[in-house]
Amino acid sequence: MNFLKTGSLFVVLLFLGRVYDVYAQEELSVFNYWRAFDGVPAMSLYRHLYQRAGSQLAERKAVVEKLTSQADWQKRQSSVKAKLTAAIGEFPNKTPLSPVVTGTIEREDFKVEKLYFESLPGFYVTAALFIPKVRRGKSPAILYCSGHSPTGFRSDIYQHNILNYVKKGFVVLAFDPIGQGERKSYAESKGLGSPTKEHSYPGTQSFVSGLSPAQYFVWDGIRAIDYLVSRPEVDAARLGITGRSGGGTQATYIAALDERVLAAAPECYITTYDKQLLSRGPQDAEQILLHMLEKGLDLPDLIELRAPKPTLIVSTTSDIFSIQGVRDTYDEAKGAFAAFGKAQQLIKVEDDAGHASTPKNREATYAFFQKYLDNPGSSKDEEVEKFGVEELYATPTGDMLQTLYGESLFSLNLKYTREVVQKRKSNPKAADNIRESAIRLSGYEIPSTKRDVIFSGRIHRTNYAIEKYLVKGSGEYHISALWLKPEKASDKLVLLLDERGKTLALAKGELADQLAREGYEVIVPDLSGIGESSTGYLTGGDSFIKGVPMNLWYAGLLTNKSLVAVRAEEISILTDFIKRESTIKGVTAIAHGTLTSDLLHSAVFSDSFDRIILSNPLISYQSIAEQQMYEPKFVMSSVAGALQAYDLPDLVASLSPHPMLLLNPIDATGAGIGKKEIEAVYHDALQKPSGKNLTIGSAVKQVNLPVAVIKWMSQEIADSEANGKRE
Repeated sequence: MNFLKTGSLFVVLLFLGRVYDVYAQEELSVFNYWRAFDGVPAMSLYRHLYQRAGSQLAERKAVVEKLTSQADWQKRQSSVKAKLTAAIGEFPNKTPLSPVVTGTIEREDFKVEKLYFESLPGFYVTAALFIPKVRRGKSPAILYCSGHSPTGFRSDIYQHNILNYVKKGFVVLAFDPIGQGERKSYAESKGLGSPTKEHSYPGTQSFVSGLSPAQYFVWDGIRAIDYLVSRPEVDAARLGITGRSGGGTQATYIAALDERVLAAAPECYITTYDKQLLSRGPQDAEQILLHMLEKGLDLPDLIELRAPKPTLIVSTTSDIFSIQGVRDTYDEAKGAFAAFGKAQQLIKVEDDAGHASTPKNREATYAFFQKYLDNPGSSKDEEVEKFGVEELYATPTGDMLQTLYGESLFSLNLKYTREVVQKRKSNPKAADNIRESAIRLSGYEIPSTKRDVIFSGRIHRTNYAIEKYLVKGSGEYHISALWLKPEKASDKLVLLLDERGKTLALAKGELADQLAREGYEVIVPDLSGIGESSTGYLTGGDSFIKGVPMNLWYAGLLTNKSLVAVRAEEISILTDFIKRESTIKGVTAIAHGTLTSDLLHSAVFSDSFDRIILSNPLISYQSIAEQQMYEPKFVMSSVAGALQAYDLPDLVASLSPHPMLLLNPIDATGAGIGKKEIEAVYHDALQKPSGKNLTIGSAVKQVNLPVAVIKWMSQEIADSEANGKRE
């Protein structure tokens, strides 16, 4: 008997193994049949955004090409300044700098004052002021901006530049950018130990709240200039600024926005966005300005805004920032400087090197500042004795947060977020404009109803068939989708969106498989960035964090075309496809994981679904801003600036009275949430007269999700039919 039981179990396991083998051997890809699409899906989302950027840049170019006179360019400068301010955000009021000099180092021909100041209350900026001992009255000064070095301005190459300026008679103030030097916020054990990630990780939270993190970086520089001009050694009329790489970014923005900067020499940063998007794509967060390209701005505008003040573009031919973009910028900006009669005050120098500072470029930069800041002398690049990193610490530990317990980019944005949310919630009319606000902020556009559809074959499983389709997306690309059709005709249809992709969603025992076996027709697509269409283009770089290409999301920020909008448009296209191809009345939409946010937006935009089920939905965008160690994947389905007008619970409330099931809401760390907190967040939706149509289930085990979903759908459909009969 025992043998028979064991043998029977063996047969069952063998059978199940063969079923799994069959499933594993299925070809659920759609694109692989169409060789012309080989490799295309992985890049389609980025290409779609690039094409949008191209149109925006072409419109800008047409405007700039018409500028000829000084009056034309002055009008353009006023327009650019206003748009740039809108993209960065209005700067705060100036508060006391409260500078503290913590130590002095004496050298034979100069001294160094180690110090910190507050660019905002409690937001400490560590710095060092280098002062030549031999001066002719007040001296010209240079604000030195550091690139992405973990040690900030203390790195050997930056010290080399700084000390050369000092030996040539310039006062130099060098300061630590956010997340560098003594201003780090994250331990390396968190996987965020590099400067670019220190910028992009909290900077992305700032975008979600509606503020470009560049504001904090630029403000540090503006307040550093405030400190410089307060010093008795400095001639405020002879100020220069320079920096390489990320320091070039800061130098460019600060010089464009602070008119006290007489001469500027950004190094290894300037290019054009068309060349940047064609090559490495968007970089880290502080280099991105909200909706910059949609506003008709490009990087050359930052140079042209300075005309006719002396400006040197320092470049290398093999830089990570395209040299062709440098040349294009220079050629365009020459027109602005020429219109002011100062063509000679825009200069370009380039050397054959990678992303580096070269002797040729350094000497050209020294000579530039010597000429335009009226400080003549030799421009020869000298060897200098550098300091040890710890010698230049302004704090005992080299860790500002541990020493002074001040603010960080995360904590500042947390305060900003709560102010924004409180302001929104105190506005009684905010809920009246949620749909319009979501459309405006996301960049959603109603797609045309005529779409190319390619039937791509059919395969069979027990009890149902799987049909393959390619459906033209909202741009020049296709969406792959599978349509599961039970053997017996069905009157129930489900659109299922799964963040893991359609192949995993169709695995044996998963929800799609279970629904089809229960007699539902099920459409399972791979939306842009998912499954077959997952991005393969931006797989590295400054903003690739925990396997998530945030720089792809940044491309959407630049063009005001969020990834949410792209996918919401795709959901609308698929819904139209379903309605044209099926006689079944009514569609149930189900989303799992991050795609719940995309589905919510689509449902608000198009009102196409009879009922909605969200499995493991992010509870709110506010959670992204409030969780210091959030999961980056949630950002990809967020809308920048949404918190200023709405949040995900507001979308849920606006969909009333549609029946809706929320299973296992989670916060931005991926952790489950208690019942009381869930009810508090969804209070407005639950308090509506139709609040009974909102069902919330928490702590439902993953293995039981299909059961919970099917049970709720069956009951809800039965109740709906009963109500229909009573009516």
